Amino acid sequence: MSALAEKSSFEIHTLLRPLTIDSRTSTIVGIEGRVSSMAKQEQQRVGILQGTLDMLILRTLLYGPAHGHQIGKHIQRTTNEFLQMQHGSLYPALHRLEQRGWVSAKWETAPDRNREFKYYRLTPKGRKQLVAEESQWKQMAEAVARVMWPAAEES
Repeated sequence: MSALAEKSSFEIHTLLRPLTIDSRTSTIVGIEGRVSSMAKQEQQRVGILQGTLDMLILRTLLYGPAHGHQIGKHIQRTTNEFLQMQHGSLYPALHRLEQRGWVSAKWETAPDRNREFKYYRLTPKGRKQLVAEESQWKQMAEAVARVMWPAAEES
């Protein structure tokens, strides 16, 4: 009898974990602490998406302090509206970066408004991380490009 068949419907239901990325939800099934290969691929995909978003946020903050809305708008404008920053992705990423010490945050009154915003700043640790992220991104992009567009002499 398979491990899944031995589980009650309640136990199977508790093994299902929803994963939300930019308001899309997928389900990952793990049995007895093991993760299926599909779940591992999904975790890797999430890691790549989070790493890419982290890198874009760190790069944006290289220009100076900004609040969350400014960061999202900068990324959106810079990519010609190709990347749409969702609050459900941007703010958790900012909190994650703050917890890792890559950004610092402080509530401040905006110069042109009578309202406080949480401004994020790149830390020295965040600058180091940005250099590492950019290097890894460049290597990955070059590897993908070699497969997608091989050199003319190889044809």
